[in-house]
Amino acid sequence: MAEWIWEAGIGESRAALVEDGHIVEAAIELPGALRLGTVARARLVELTAGGMGRLDIAGQDAVIPRIPAGVTKGASLTVAITREAIPEPGRPKPARAAATDADLCEGPDLLARLHATGLPVRTPRAHEADALEAAGWSELIEEAIDGAIPFTLGALRMSPTPAMTLFDVDGPPPLDPLARAAAIAVARAIRRHGIGGSIGIDFPTLGGKAARQAVADALDAALPPPFERTAVNGFGFLQIVRPRPRASLPELLRADPAATAARALLRRLEREPPGSPRHHRLPAAVHARLASRPDWLAELARRTGVTHQLEPA
Repeated sequence: MAEWIWEAGIGESRAALVEDGHIVEAAIELPGALRLGTVARARLVELTAGGMGRLDIAGQDAVIPRIPAGVTKGASLTVAITREAIPEPGRPKPARAAATDADLCEGPDLLARLHATGLPVRTPRAHEADALEAAGWSELIEEAIDGAIPFTLGALRMSPTPAMTLFDVDGPPPLDPLARAAAIAVARAIRRHGIGGSIGIDFPTLGGKAARQAVADALDAALPPPFERTAVNGFGFLQIVRPRPRASLPELLRADPAATAARALLRRLEREPPGSPRHHRLPAAVHARLASRPDWLAELARRTGVTHQLEPA
């Protein structure tokens, strides 16, 4: 039976939908961000080309594609968050908002979204068996960070870019079964990592229309809606467009590698049994990030009852 496993981690909350012992869907939520569905008061701080505007919402940036008539620079208005912020190298995308007359409210957090699915939600404690790790949590995080995804007949290389997330298919002949297996592997990876927006898949070049259609059919059967796609063209390329309400796991984890590694370390230290070593030498960037977050270290001490000594390597 499928169930969600949710953890209130230090510096993040995390969850995975586990079916038959494997993670089929996962999410990480960082605190403090403007969540999808939030309705808040905002101030229009800048007008940009094309009728767009930049907003300040409690000290956070957001963009509004359509400024209501009569709202001028410096004015206040009520907006709903329609897309969360998405980190991108060089130019992170702020949250997107739309004007609304709805009542002010906070958008649902990760735990609320899990309960809304109607599936069971389990919240194991740190001293209990590590259910996330048993289902492949570390492997999932490694996939998101380095993009290497093996499957039965070959391997995928996942590469988030500002324009789209790209999947490159690699493997030996025969190419028709390789491409069909890759289509299923890509669909599962898209769901597992919460990838939305524009997605490109570079399949091997296939010989005929029937073979290309079989690949598209395999993708359709494996990828949950909603999505739109093109056909597989003569060069083996197919494009998918999915809703993109928030950052994917690869985008989120690659945006700040030191923070990602620091939070992973905190998760591990929280689960170490009594008597484990308390002195740790860390990569300089990870040590610096933890040193900049004394609240994280204080929470670790509160949860474990011990103080860990951390030094840069």
